[in-house]
Amino acid sequence: MSPAAAFGWGTILRLGLVQTALGAIVVLITSTLNRVMVVELALPAALPGGLVALHYAVQVLRPRWGYGSDLGRRRTPWIVGGMALLALGGVGAALGTTLVATHPVAGFALLVLSFLAVGIGVGAAGTSLLVLLSTGVAPHRRGAAATIVWIMMIAGFVVTAPTAGHLLDPFSESRLVAVSGGVSLIAFLVALAAVWGLEPPRPPGGARPGPARPFRLVLAEVWAEPQARRFTVFVFLAMLAYSAQELILEPFAGLVFALSPGATTKLAGLQNGGVLAGMVVVALVTANGRGPLASLRLWTVAGCLGSAGALAAIAACGFGGPGMPLRTCVAALGLFNGIFAVAAIGSMMALAGTGGAPGGESRHGTRMGVWGAAQGLAFGLGGFLGAAGVDLARLAFDTVVPAYATVFVIEAVLFLAAAGLALGIGRPEPGKRPLGGLAMRHAV
Repeated sequence: MSPAAAFGWGTILRLGLVQTALGAIVVLITSTLNRVMVVELALPAALPGGLVALHYAVQVLRPRWGYGSDLGRRRTPWIVGGMALLALGGVGAALGTTLVATHPVAGFALLVLSFLAVGIGVGAAGTSLLVLLSTGVAPHRRGAAATIVWIMMIAGFVVTAPTAGHLLDPFSESRLVAVSGGVSLIAFLVALAAVWGLEPPRPPGGARPGPARPFRLVLAEVWAEPQARRFTVFVFLAMLAYSAQELILEPFAGLVFALSPGATTKLAGLQNGGVLAGMVVVALVTANGRGPLASLRLWTVAGCLGSAGALAAIAACGFGGPGMPLRTCVAALGLFNGIFAVAAIGSMMALAGTGGAPGGESRHGTRMGVWGAAQGLAFGLGGFLGAAGVDLARLAFDTVVPAYATVFVIEAVLFLAAAGLALGIGRPEPGKRPLGGLAMRHAV
């Protein structure tokens, strides 16, 4: 059985459990511990903000971890090792939070180490999980597979946050450590069970055909590939635009439309509902791999163009005032964000295995690591640049609406640029054969 045909829906669901486990630990660290630091412990909000930024920053090393999994020619050890480090980081972050108020130096040092472990764990496990999906899922199922694992990660958020919140009442530092430890342990065991026995002990093909090439040379070779380079820039621009609106949309709705905190939270829920709807649409339409609508390239471009249009419409709503259909525009933004995101992930799975490699060596992990690093860097920068952009624009215009509109329009332009790049994803270079034959026709 070929790798592309090996994973059925049951195996895809198993791999989705890894994302569920990953999401459970991450939401506890980035949401619950953030609130405890700021509210219960009255620490500066910059502390958790800086630690979350650190966990994104360390993910620029994803190419190195992907290269390591290429050398071993197996992905599950990196998934298990990454989840183990992530779980330790979750426990350490809780311990550091309880220490930082009474023993600032020790607590802060433990927090830094723990968030570094979280970033490394997410990067190592997440990169190899996507590579395993890319090599084990049939081309026409990649869009649906991306939807499944993404939704299951969100399920980890949805289940863990309220459950942990219930268990933390009444709050105490010892209870915080116990809950964090319990969630981390359960998540690790779930991930371990999900990948157990999934890969053979030794990859087919026997011994390596030649000596391994140094990481520096492999990375340079991957970056020299036009498709890999184009897709890296696409991922960075699209994810920068995607994340830049996260911290400004609710304040915009509150300041311009006088919505209450509860109403803006519902608005965010409407957007997230749109994201899920967009993902499901792509999964359903592309699952059989037939017809022009099965092209992930088409859905990637459509998602970027639709997101640009929705952002421009939201900017226009600000000038129109309370009578404008803000909720409709936000729902549309979520819908097209979901379409672009899941189609881009499916395309990423297809492209990871394209391009030649000396001696037959795999480059799947290195390529996926490069794109994961671009995504992590864009996410880390996006929220900060979006919020900082609004502050700078308010200084320039001295009014709220033009300031927010300017940033929304800039994000729309980024999405348009990403759509232009997406048009060339998977297309052959002049004078060359199409990449990956039937697989690429289905995938992009």
